[in-house]
Amino acid sequence: MIPAEKHLPLAIRTAVAAGQAIMEIYDSPDSDWQVERKADNSPLTLADRRAHAVIAEALMTTPWPLLSEEGAHENYEVRREWQTLWIADPLDGTKEFLKRNGEFTVNIALVHKGVPVLGVIYVPVARRIYWGSEAGAFRAAVSEDGTVSPDVEALPLSTLPEDRPFTVVASRSHLSAETEAFVEACRREHGEVILRSAGSSLKICLVAEGVADVYPRLAPTMEWDTAAGHAIALAAGREVVDAETGCPVVYNKADLLNPFFFVR
Repeated sequence: MIPAEKHLPLAIRTAVAAGQAIMEIYDSPDSDWQVERKADNSPLTLADRRAHAVIAEALMTTPWPLLSEEGAHENYEVRREWQTLWIADPLDGTKEFLKRNGEFTVNIALVHKGVPVLGVIYVPVARRIYWGSEAGAFRAAVSEDGTVSPDVEALPLSTLPEDRPFTVVASRSHLSAETEAFVEACRREHGEVILRSAGSSLKICLVAEGVADVYPRLAPTMEWDTAAGHAIALAAGREVVDAETGCPVVYNKADLLNPFFFVR
């Protein structure tokens, strides 16, 4: 196994630094955010680009290449030789960023042989950070100067009520017909069902925390959307599985599009 734990402090510092770069722009709504549209019509902003630059520079100090949503994507003939790599989404939830609802994140994962072995998700507006590795899954507050609080909570949280209704978390921006059908099936099986909405990789964090029981993603996502959350979910004792086959979702594939999946 690679020494993933050794690089956890770097991944945490880098996620926070990228979040600070994002907030410099988010806190200046009257400035030019340089909003563009990518080939898939998804938005790209100055905040995405600056966060990517922070991550790319920091992770250059490690032995492994970086696959970032906002970076150059090597073809599979090159990537297939990467047994270990970083996968990052510098600003997951750009639509939420543009809506100014605070539900966007910085995602950084270390993947080895297709499996996320380390993941960090930072929520800049809430100044809350999640991470997962072989040592477990945790969350902590982050101070204004970027210092991670020593008061760390293990995931899943031990303070949750045991008798809460079955809870499904779904995308705030992508509630598909298939997801609505899944929620109805849960109601038939469990009776009362609470449906929670959240943006970006926060949905996976809610399952890792134990606040939600399942996150059905029955709509398209890319590997950088999920790799960090996948690592945290695994460390919290959850799983991320292909909705059709039930097999674990894997990474650094020829096609970087994820299958539909469940986090549970």
